[in-house]
Amino acid sequence: MSEVKSPHSVGIAAWVTAAVLVLGATPLAAMAQASPDATATQSSADRGVTVKVTPKAIASPDGRWEFTVVLDTHSADLSDDLVQSTTLATDDGRTLRPAGWTGAAPGGHHREGVLAFDVPAPRPTSIELRIVRPGESAPRTFRWQL
Repeated sequence: MSEVKSPHSVGIAAWVTAAVLVLGATPLAAMAQASPDATATQSSADRGVTVKVTPKAIASPDGRWEFTVVLDTHSADLSDDLVQSTTLATDDGRTLRPAGWTGAAPGGHHREGVLAFDVPAPRPTSIELRIVRPGESAPRTFRWQL
């Protein structure tokens, strides 16, 4: 006994087949994008200083990963050397130093800029940005799932 297929079910089957073919032809590097959580701004407030970090470009498989960093205070001088005091740790145990900082120079009560890191290979599944601030006993930590 043969089965009769409706035009609707044939259309769905064709769409699913096309989707599988397109995904199969897409290079893995193009599919390696950050999860929505990986672009969320995170904030840490301690000793009158607020640090906010936003991943700016971490989906790219080549080039640089960038993080926008904002430091705000009403009472302290923000003299941090963020290239020297920041590391990026991967879930597989690697620790990376920033390749550079573009932004406000040390000093003042508000600083904003971008920390750049060379892209780690192989790509980790999670990362942790650590900023060691003068006079604080523990680093500020910011974690993202990729």
